Amino acid sequence: MKTEPRKRSSEAEAEALARSVQSAGGQVAFTNGVFDLLHPGHVRYLSEARRLGTILIVAVNSDRSVRAIKGPTRPLTPEAERAEVLLAIGAVDAVVLFDEDTPQRIIERIQPDVLVKGSDWGADAIVGREVVEARGGRVIRVDLAAGYSTTELLRRAQTRNG
Repeated sequence: MKTEPRKRSSEAEAEALARSVQSAGGQVAFTNGVFDLLHPGHVRYLSEARRLGTILIVAVNSDRSVRAIKGPTRPLTPEAERAEVLLAIGAVDAVVLFDEDTPQRIIERIQPDVLVKGSDWGADAIVGREVVEARGGRVIRVDLAAGYSTTELLRRAQTRNG
């Protein structure tokens, strides 16, 4: 039997999912990022984030916000495709896009119990920290898998192709 691929959530759907899990006593883990060229480091990070909650909601920067943050040559992969690939990873329960330069507004809306970021983020630089901690939630910095980064992948590709 063939199943339909999972679809990206609207903000309202992601919020409703979070409330449903929380009202049943579960914990909503949340992370965000660009997730442009997915690599094993991303998969390991998302798997660890998922272990910290009952579900994992991933907020993905829109193409516009990626260009604002990383410059006009990024993203390489359009937002719809980045969301589709993330949804194919078993650790990810929902993907929602955000168009702002930071995820502050979507974190305020989702109200996660656990906010997960990579250890490359300083504890005081994590956007949404105060929202999560104000309601008794946790902010967890996860160690990143050594040797994996989108920037490094791009550098290697440019070096090989001259």
